[in-house]
Amino acid sequence: MEEEKRCFAEVVMELKALVIEVSSLAQNSEIQREVVTEFVILVGKLAPILDGLMDTEFLNHQPLRKAVESLGLELKRAKALLKTQETNSFVGQVEDVAHDLGRSLGLVLLASLEVSTDLKDKVGGLHKDLMSTRFDVSSFASTSYGSGVVSELEVEGVVSELEVEVEEEIQEEKTVCFGIDDVSLQIKYGDDEQLKFALLELNELIVDKRVGYEWINDEGVIPILFNRLSSSNSENRLCIIRLLSSLASDNADNKEKMADVDFLSAIVKSLVRDEEERKEAVGLLLYLSDLQSVRRRLGRIQGCIVMLVALLNGDDRVASHNAGKLLNALSSNTQNALHMAEAGYFEPLVQYLKEGSDMSKILMATALSRMELTDQSRASLGENGAIEPLVRMFSVGKLEAKLSALSALQNLSNLTENIQRLISSGIVASLLQLLFSVTSVLMTLREPASAILARIAQSESILVNSNVAQQMLSLLNLTSPVIQNHLLQALNSIASHSRAGKVRRRMKENGAVQLLLPFLMETNIQIRSSALNLFYTLSKDLTEELTDQLGETYIRRIINIISTSTSDSEKAAAVGILSHLPISDKKVTDILKRANLVPIMVSIMNARSEIPAEKMCCLAESITGLLIRFTNPADKKLQLYSAEQGVIPLLVKLLSSGSPVTKCRAATSLAQFSQNSSSLKKSIKPRWTCVPPSQDAVCEVHDGKCFVKSTFCLVKAGAISPVIQILEGKEREADEAALSVLATLLHDDIWENGSKYIAKKSGIPAIIKVLESGSIKAQEKALRILEKVFGVEEHRVTYGESAQAVLIDLAQQGDSRLKSTTAKLLAQLELLQAQSSYF
Repeated sequence: MEEEKRCFAEVVMELKALVIEVSSLAQNSEIQREVVTEFVILVGKLAPILDGLMDTEFLNHQPLRKAVESLGLELKRAKALLKTQETNSFVGQVEDVAHDLGRSLGLVLLASLEVSTDLKDKVGGLHKDLMSTRFDVSSFASTSYGSGVVSELEVEGVVSELEVEVEEEIQEEKTVCFGIDDVSLQIKYGDDEQLKFALLELNELIVDKRVGYEWINDEGVIPILFNRLSSSNSENRLCIIRLLSSLASDNADNKEKMADVDFLSAIVKSLVRDEEERKEAVGLLLYLSDLQSVRRRLGRIQGCIVMLVALLNGDDRVASHNAGKLLNALSSNTQNALHMAEAGYFEPLVQYLKEGSDMSKILMATALSRMELTDQSRASLGENGAIEPLVRMFSVGKLEAKLSALSALQNLSNLTENIQRLISSGIVASLLQLLFSVTSVLMTLREPASAILARIAQSESILVNSNVAQQMLSLLNLTSPVIQNHLLQALNSIASHSRAGKVRRRMKENGAVQLLLPFLMETNIQIRSSALNLFYTLSKDLTEELTDQLGETYIRRIINIISTSTSDSEKAAAVGILSHLPISDKKVTDILKRANLVPIMVSIMNARSEIPAEKMCCLAESITGLLIRFTNPADKKLQLYSAEQGVIPLLVKLLSSGSPVTKCRAATSLAQFSQNSSSLKKSIKPRWTCVPPSQDAVCEVHDGKCFVKSTFCLVKAGAISPVIQILEGKEREADEAALSVLATLLHDDIWENGSKYIAKKSGIPAIIKVLESGSIKAQEKALRILEKVFGVEEHRVTYGESAQAVLIDLAQQGDSRLKSTTAKLLAQLELLQAQSSYF
């Protein structure tokens, strides 16, 4: 390749030298100076073209190389002619040389498949200039000169024997089957090689005006070209498309012939081929799209619009520009605009929504409501301005316009970014007004309106409409089940927003809880589930009053939902409501216990492999929250009941597999169990001296016989390692609860054993880590634990050094509430005097 490139470069450099020589001969010309000057100006334009050819990456393309070499031979003829200037037909010969240079340049143009568009334009422009060169002989003085140009060439050896051979080879290729009478036959029946040269000759015939419309029509050239377009190789297809473009630009009748649907289909197939062919094909289609028949037929050709949209979004700027112009031309047909939207190009559809007729707007909105849109498509429609005209259609249009607009908006509202656009459009008030309407003809609009409200309510921006929640509440008992469900979802979204405290308070004051209670008896699972979710959200703020408002009847109803519902999200909401009942209310605890709620919850959690992870997360958080009630350290009997139901192993599993909230709640319950382990342990002294105690039952922390179900021992339950792993992890939400578990191993009577066990499980570095990144409350607990742990000299020696830097930093930059405990620890490590002002 390097040798070929070098040889080609040498040829081009030789041509550039010839161009310079020919140009210099004009200065020495004493006769026909005007002719010579005009000629060498044209020749000089070859220089930048030759520079461009030097940069091409396709130097081994043989037709291009031979075309360039033929250009060199014509330049040598020009040089010889200008040097002699001894012929009585000098002007005519200069014209002939100019035309031959043009023909050679035409070969370069047709052989240049992969060069830049800019270079092609330069070649094409100079080609036309050379072919059209005519000198006004009458304006020049006539002088007789002796002949002998050829002899001069021979004498001076300008054309070597090798060059003559090359010229003969090129001329042979140029003349293969190039007779005018045979061109159409070769185009029709020739193989790929014959077709290539026939196409070159046909191009010459057209450029030189040696054939006209009559011959092209009589020979059936256009149908023949289209026939070969579908069966030719890529090089010939490119030449055919360029010839068709040339024929279309020369004659309106030719253009009309190309409007045939089969011909158009053949061009459309080229839209999916290589880059250059795609570009030429879309350019030809754009030129033909001036005809209404072409615009009408193109939209019906399968895949045409999809391919044009692909080109529009492609990297080729010229092809993209032309595809955009063609799509714009085709969009005058509404069906084409719909096809474009289905292909992901929405601008024409949006334009119809903005400026089309009423029927066009309805057509576009209806289609939009039925499309399977991706989030990217919804975003594109929102950005292109589809929402505003749809809102106008809903606000001021007739019934059909309102319905189609609402359905389209419902589809678009699935994207968060579009929700904000809907709120900004002011549609909320119009939607509520529609829901309050009792006009029968508008009833069909209420369901999509409520669905859109449910989506809009997901944005906190809806809170700018201060009375929207109260208005929705007042509609709950006046609407159909579908609308009720949408309103309940909307109310839950509104009440769940972080800045909705005032809204929740007003909802409770206006009787929202009493309004929701009947929905707990609903047989429609969707409505009941939506009502439970809203009830759960409101119950977070109800505290003591929740028990009175629910009463035993509804508490039992909620328990029944937990045990029988097939919806995991509904179960999670129901358990969550019960977890908000006051823990101190023993009557409630008794109701829940008698209803067997604990074994029900354990059974649900043990079947968690069958529940989707996302729903399992919410369910686990709710259940672990409610289990805190049943692990109350003040009620050992209740703890024993819970332990017998398998609560402790469940909680230990959740330490490793739950969300941060679940881990925190599970650790809290385990810490409550562990608070009573020391008092429940059994003596290791055997009742019968001849029977030694079982070593499996002996606990190295509690120094007695421990069991999971009866003494709630976390050491026997294997809970300590997963608790330490929580402290070692990146999430900090469960730190305090995890530290509370470890603190139960450091009660006064067992603190040395507990310290040793925590160290054995590599827990001390994890506790030190909390001092670096935990919350203030977690840091405070960690310091108190370390104060006891470092009471053992062995632990001070092993871990004191790693704790020093953290403790010093905490003493200097930590919260003031921690300084006293920090100072005691530093003193314990003998890094601070006991009488320091830190105490």
